[in-house]
Amino acid sequence: MNWIIRTLDREIKKHRTNNPFEIAKNRNIIIRYFPLGQTLGFYMKNVRHQVITINSDIEDYLKKFVCAHELGHAILHPNENTPFLSKNTLISKDKIETQANFFAVRLLLYDKNLEDYETKYDILRENGIPLEMERYIFF
Repeated sequence: MNWIIRTLDREIKKHRTNNPFEIAKNRNIIIRYFPLGQTLGFYMKNVRHQVITINSDIEDYLKKFVCAHELGHAILHPNENTPFLSKNTLISKDKIETQANFFAVRLLLYDKNLEDYETKYDILRENGIPLEMERYIFF
């Protein structure tokens, strides 16, 4: 996952922020909001336009994590079509989801001193990251 950390470092330095909405804006990635039922969001590329769609019905704190996750796809896997991958290839959809989760957690915690928190739960809760992402936090 070192290549993801290097990619993340470059993006943050280039855009001078770790805010996923700002980075997406600077990269001309379209962000749109629609009610998606149980789906939190998704990334797709149409011709030359990259688009992140976020569920308009989820809590605001979760929208930032979803944007960071989908931004991970846009940066790390810009041409991947995950439904196609899971049905038609041997490439693991789980692998790219893991990479996008790792990217999102590292992005949102980039400027945080993790030693200021007592537990991983505190880190996640105070930064709007789902508890399931606990495995991506390293001290």
